[in-house]
Amino acid sequence: MELSYREALNQAMREEMRRERRIFLIGEDVAYYQGAFKVSKGFLEEFGPQRVIDTPITEAGFTGLAIGAAMAGLHRIVELMTMNFGIVALDQIVNNAAKVRYMSGGQLSVPLVIRGPGSAAHQLGAQHSQSLAAWFCHVPGLKVIAPATPHDAKGLLKSAIRDPDPVIFIEAQLLYGTKGKVQEGEFTLPIGVAEVKRTGRDVTIVAYSKMLLLALEAADALSREGVEAEVVDPRTLKPLDLQTIVTSVKNTGRLVILEEGWYFCGLEAQIAESVYSTAFDHLDGPIRRVTGEDVPMPYCRPLEDAAIPDLPRVIEAVKSLL
Repeated sequence: MELSYREALNQAMREEMRRERRIFLIGEDVAYYQGAFKVSKGFLEEFGPQRVIDTPITEAGFTGLAIGAAMAGLHRIVELMTMNFGIVALDQIVNNAAKVRYMSGGQLSVPLVIRGPGSAAHQLGAQHSQSLAAWFCHVPGLKVIAPATPHDAKGLLKSAIRDPDPVIFIEAQLLYGTKGKVQEGEFTLPIGVAEVKRTGRDVTIVAYSKMLLLALEAADALSREGVEAEVVDPRTLKPLDLQTIVTSVKNTGRLVILEEGWYFCGLEAQIAESVYSTAFDHLDGPIRRVTGEDVPMPYCRPLEDAAIPDLPRVIEAVKSLL
């Protein structure tokens, strides 16, 4: 069946909340307004106000509440209106959610999903347009997922909800309306497994979230010029499926990593280092990184466009290796 990204997320949460009565959804405008991006449409009517809970504008407060509830045996989904607001709750996420299992010697766990849109959309300004995946990946104890397609979004969100540990589930505002085929019936996708979205022989392009769509567009454009790019979607950023990436690089000999986040200390730098240390002898040239510019995101649309990776930059990076 074909679903939008938004509908796939809605379906995943609805199925899990029907399956397990201990699951509840909490966040700003998730109940009566049905979510800032309508991901929780219809939830209040079906599950009631005890399981679909509107909160004040206090991310640190309701994230902490959800952590405590998870430690007490409930399963919770926290919706952040934007992952940028997760900065407000960073103490709860980093010092509590990520560390409770370790600091309790395994006696306690935090089955918690923190989900919401990350990265830039269109003219949301510098404070609402940040790609913070690398921040969360840096923290031991957190799993980080950033799916690009409706199918992956549904299967991975269901797995995240069932996971006994905290998961940061990063969506993208510009993906909510995109559509794709989704497997019918009950299914989950394993956390920590990448997927080759397009096979090729000349270069590997690694991209996640909405940058995957740009990578596939670039691969199609390059194909018309006789260059066949293989596109790998990590889907899960931590734990990272390095083996799938390395296998692809061994086949193509070249690697371009595409990420909307900043260049300095970005996730793509970690992937590049990991590939250099495990598959250096298979590389026919240096790894190229195509990222967002190291600037706060401009509000002005032409400047915003200039700060985000685009098709010419990706194609140029590939051709520089060829």
